[in-house]
Amino acid sequence: MKHLSEQELFIGGVRLSNRVVLQPMEGCDCNEDGSPSALTVEKYRKAANSGAGLIWFEANAVCPEGRTNPRQMMLTKENLPRFRKLLCEMRELAHAQGGSAPVCILQLTHSGRQSIVPMIAYRHPLYEERRPVTDENIVTDEYLDTLAQKYVASAKLAMAAGFDGVDVKSCHGYLFQELLSAFSREGRYGGCMENRARLYLDCVRAVRRALPANRLLATRLSVSDMLPKPYGFGTTEQNELDFTEPDWLMEKLVAEGVQILNVTVGNPYYNPHVNRPYRKGGYVAPEAPEVGLARFETVEKHIKERFPALPVVGSGLSYYRNYLMEQAERQLEEGVCDLVGFGRIWLAYPEFYRDYQAGRFDPKKCCLACSKCTELMRGKRVSGCAVFCDYYRELYKQMQS
Repeated sequence: MKHLSEQELFIGGVRLSNRVVLQPMEGCDCNEDGSPSALTVEKYRKAANSGAGLIWFEANAVCPEGRTNPRQMMLTKENLPRFRKLLCEMRELAHAQGGSAPVCILQLTHSGRQSIVPMIAYRHPLYEERRPVTDENIVTDEYLDTLAQKYVASAKLAMAAGFDGVDVKSCHGYLFQELLSAFSREGRYGGCMENRARLYLDCVRAVRRALPANRLLATRLSVSDMLPKPYGFGTTEQNELDFTEPDWLMEKLVAEGVQILNVTVGNPYYNPHVNRPYRKGGYVAPEAPEVGLARFETVEKHIKERFPALPVVGSGLSYYRNYLMEQAERQLEEGVCDLVGFGRIWLAYPEFYRDYQAGRFDPKKCCLACSKCTELMRGKRVSGCAVFCDYYRELYKQMQS
């Protein structure tokens, strides 16, 4: 009998061979022109060998000014052949392993406040404690008006490269997500919920129209920033979950053609323990990991109850280490989510799912939830597992010395 994670799933006519998703893990390792470097190619070749049914590519900037670092992925007309080649190689590798080719989704993003030169939606006193800005960093309505066409252009390039779909990203404090909490912003993109969601929904709508019918439209959404209102979306003034506005937004997203919702919460630049429950290391989280894990399930259960037909990708599973597949199977069985997403684990142990299917899953290779991969990124290095990979371990040592 197959495990639940091994069951196929059809979404919009696209077949996923199983329910396992490799979450977008940014490596800051592309070439300066945004194309995949040797490190990027190696990472995604390993992903192709993992046996996962869906590979969610990392954040791909839709424009140069929206890049969070000079080596962020950015698909362009000029580097399109390199992306096309990578996807062909990945599918060939998957078939050579005797399995189906993974479905590949490209995440489209504008980094906003985290861009190389910050581009902010409004002045945010909590975020600015860590990265000061001025009023000059506030993006104008006129600039925001231009972004839909940039998302459409990137989506069309993704189709030409051979991706099966795209993700219009709104999470983790980047531009679209910050606009969702722009209560104090004036103009077309601030104040009421309709205005705060305007750009996000405009881009979703425009991208859907640009995609062929047999290509997937997804979104990775921070359902809650876990910051007190008015500086966070999906929360009360007491910083408790509030689904009122997220429910309104998700209803609009479904109406505009979103076919997969990849759930996350929090902002890794401000409260990293929320979206990546933390096991060990120098960072002392203000809440127990179990609190964050329970929050993920609460959010995912709410969405499935409210939108039962919307395929949901669950998150936070890498923390469970020895028992991550048992937890994944349980969540699928209980209907918490439709697909199980794994982030940090696949950097540490990319073949974890293939080994699980073959009965040779090795807990000793699993992610320690130490967040050294994130520390490398914050330290302006290329990012990978600094525990189990010699190359990244040496980079981490150099950063610490």
